[in-house]
Amino acid sequence: MPVDPHLLAAFTVITIVALVTPGPDMLFVLGCGMRGGTRAGLLATLGVVTGDALYVVAAAAGLAVLLTAFPVVFAVLRFVGAAYLVYLGVQVIRHRKNAQVDGPAAGGMPGRRAFFNGVVSSAANPQTFAFMVAFLPQFIDPSAGPMWLQFAVLGAVLIVLEFLADGAVGVLAGRIGSWLRDRQAVRRRIDAATGSLFIGLGVRLAAER
Repeated sequence: MPVDPHLLAAFTVITIVALVTPGPDMLFVLGCGMRGGTRAGLLATLGVVTGDALYVVAAAAGLAVLLTAFPVVFAVLRFVGAAYLVYLGVQVIRHRKNAQVDGPAAGGMPGRRAFFNGVVSSAANPQTFAFMVAFLPQFIDPSAGPMWLQFAVLGAVLIVLEFLADGAVGVLAGRIGSWLRDRQAVRRRIDAATGSLFIGLGVRLAAER
């Protein structure tokens, strides 16, 4: 087995505990599900885990060391992602009164946009970067096999668990949001709350170190 079973068990338990604690990615998925429905919530989750997968590949390839050695590169990535989330939130709030109740997609969020925004949210999140660079290597045993393979296995476990946790949030938020969006006044409040959530996430990402 490429990963020590005891380390894998410990990693799985700690990861589950970390994932059930609401964080920026889960809140982002919640907002997408409330505004765009179940499909948007699931695609946002897929985008988040895709961003995580990119960090797993970077960590396995040693690219994370480069980002750590040159923090200005990651700082730029973080501020760009934060600015995009703020922009997205402002647009949602600005156009909340333009939504019509006609049609199933009214007032929703396109699936591709939810996916792309999920990737941005994950890739610009300092917590994701710190998890991959500082936390995940603690469960790597050089004597157990190739380090890149251990990164891949642990990363796969993380991605599956996060998809299950955030995906459940996205589905639940989507179902609740679909019921609420049938009421125009309530839907406008959902859009305002979602926009504020995105702005708050952007500010948080910009402020974190």
